Amino acid sequence: MWTLPNILTLSRIVTLPLLGFLLWWPGWSLGYLMAFALYCLMGITDYFDGLLARSSGAVSKLGIFLDPIADKIMVATVILVLAAQGILRGPYVGDAHVIAGLIILVREIAVSGLREFLGELQVSVPVSKLAKWKTTFQLVALGSLILGQGLPGWNFMAAGVEHNVPHLVGLITLWGAAILTMITGWDYLRVGLKYMD
Repeated sequence: MWTLPNILTLSRIVTLPLLGFLLWWPGWSLGYLMAFALYCLMGITDYFDGLLARSSGAVSKLGIFLDPIADKIMVATVILVLAAQGILRGPYVGDAHVIAGLIILVREIAVSGLREFLGELQVSVPVSKLAKWKTTFQLVALGSLILGQGLPGWNFMAAGVEHNVPHLVGLITLWGAAILTMITGWDYLRVGLKYMD
């Protein structure tokens, strides 16, 4: 149970309150830089816990259970706090960027429920390459949105509107993740519908 991969996974869950605290103060640039560093560290542990578990043969039921939960609650924490603090806001469409975050959250909950349903039927749904791209876009988006608050001076003017470079990258990739989320979510649902009466 207390293998290194499982400890790394648990460390992500235990660290979430600190990440949420650092994200709670939008005007605190240093706090957001610390949050960005912590977010990157959590992403690194996510990569290494799976790698270590597979390479050392230490894959456990606890790890299989906790790893996706840790990922989902990290994403949910960041999206919810950024939305609450008005950071999922941008030029032209204002607060509508929250919709992209909502799409991602709804998909994560729906796919978790679907996987649980299919698991009882002994049906596994492998992660597709497109789903891996979705995860990459999602992680880049949230990291960029955090970094944008940590580097408020990284701005440029376009069409008479001032843009923060990391923030703009974050919003664009967030919508990219939301689009991929809908596509992959439909793929999973289509598989699940075959097993529903």
